[in-house]
Amino acid sequence: MLSIVEGRVIGCLLEKERTTPDQYPLTANALVGACNQSTAREPVMHVDEHEVLATLDALKVAGLVRFVHPSHGRSATRYRQVFDERRGLEPPGVALLAVLLLRGPQTAAELQARTGRMHEFGSAADAEAALHALAGQEMVRLLDRQHGQSAQRWQQLVADEAEVAHTASPAATTGRAASGGRERASRQPAARRGRRPRAPRRRPGRRPCRGLGRPPGRRRGIAFRRRSRASG
Repeated sequence: MLSIVEGRVIGCLLEKERTTPDQYPLTANALVGACNQSTAREPVMHVDEHEVLATLDALKVAGLVRFVHPSHGRSATRYRQVFDERRGLEPPGVALLAVLLLRGPQTAAELQARTGRMHEFGSAADAEAALHALAGQEMVRLLDRQHGQSAQRWQQLVADEAEVAHTASPAATTGRAASGGRERASRQPAARRGRRPRAPRRRPGRRPCRGLGRPPGRRRGIAFRRRSRASG
């Protein structure tokens, strides 16, 4: 089985041979750009030229890639794949396998929509028939449908699959935020959670007076002393 980077290189060569034939075979620089392409790639990779050249050497030893040395005014070595010849692939299978190598597991409907520039499938059923033919060659397999998926997906079996990090759905994210909010609220004081704070306890025997806030005994005492002075 090929490594992740080897699978990306083969997938790019299969794709570019059919989508940009005037630029094929590819130079090392063009192949690096194809491997690191931000569209129609899952996951997006960041490989350098040294890594791509080392991968090409390994694929040449395996008999899956050939080097085209400079000639006819070209100044750079170019690279072309012979993977399809070695595996006996027909155009429908080449298109499907290229997209599976470049974008990971997909449904038959997704593959039918994404292979149009390499091979035109009349319907998703036509794409699925070609996928079953590849499965007979043990190059793809049908995965079990996972929770939340509308259809089963197909996976290639010629290279290791890169792990793809999927972002959480907005509903799940909202649910976790609400749960976290409730947990934080449970740890807050009652006053911060919208409850009315309890009134401080009053000391027995000292009822506040209206207006002055002093005990009634002191007010009567003050009034008595004033009357005594007036009478004297």
